[in-house]
Amino acid sequence: MLVSGSGSNLQALLDAGDDLGAEIVLVLSDKADAYGLERARGAGIPAAVVRWADHADRAAFTTAVCDAIQGAGAEAVVLAGFMRILSAEAVERFPLRILNIHPSLLPSFPGAHAVEDSLAHGAKVTGVTVHFVDEQVDHGPVIAQRPVLIEEGDDADSLHARIQQVEHQLYPEVVAAFAAGRITVEGRTVHWEEPS
Repeated sequence: MLVSGSGSNLQALLDAGDDLGAEIVLVLSDKADAYGLERARGAGIPAAVVRWADHADRAAFTTAVCDAIQGAGAEAVVLAGFMRILSAEAVERFPLRILNIHPSLLPSFPGAHAVEDSLAHGAKVTGVTVHFVDEQVDHGPVIAQRPVLIEEGDDADSLHARIQQVEHQLYPEVVAAFAAGRITVEGRTVHWEEPS
C-alpha cells in the first residue's frame, strides 16, 4: 500500500482483517512523517519511505518505489492517498494490478482537489471511484463507484468526511474482490461481483 498522509483507508483495510483475503506486506510513503506509517508499524507491517527529494526525477522515483514493492514480494499495489504521480514504468511492472481510490465520480473532477472542485462547480452529487491505474491521472478503468450527495452548507471538510465514510466501506470490498479473483477487465470494461 502506498500512502502520503494519515492512512485512514489503510486503517479500513486493516480493520477488514481476514475478510480482506489478502496480506498487506508493505506500507510505503513518500513522506517520513506520514501517519499511515505509524498505522502500519502498529499492525506489525513493514513500513518504508521513498522520498521524492532523494531522486533525480519522476522516473528514478518510480523505479525506487517499484523496486521496494517487488522486494517486499507484493503482487499488487493499492494506492490510498498517495499524492505522487508515478511514471509509466509502474503500470508496465504491475499491469492492471494497481488500484486507486478517488473522491469523486470519475471522470468528473479528477486531480488532487476533487472535493473542492465539486463544491466550486455547484455539483449536487459527488462520490467515490475505485479504479485501476493507467498511464494517465485518474483515468484507468473504473471498478466501482458510489454516490455521495452534496448537502446545503457543505464545505470541503464536511463533504470530505462523508466521502471518507463511503471510501472506508467500498475500498475493502473492492480489494477483497480483487484478491479473490472476482474482478475481470475487458478493454476499459470491468466486471466484479459485488458482495450481496
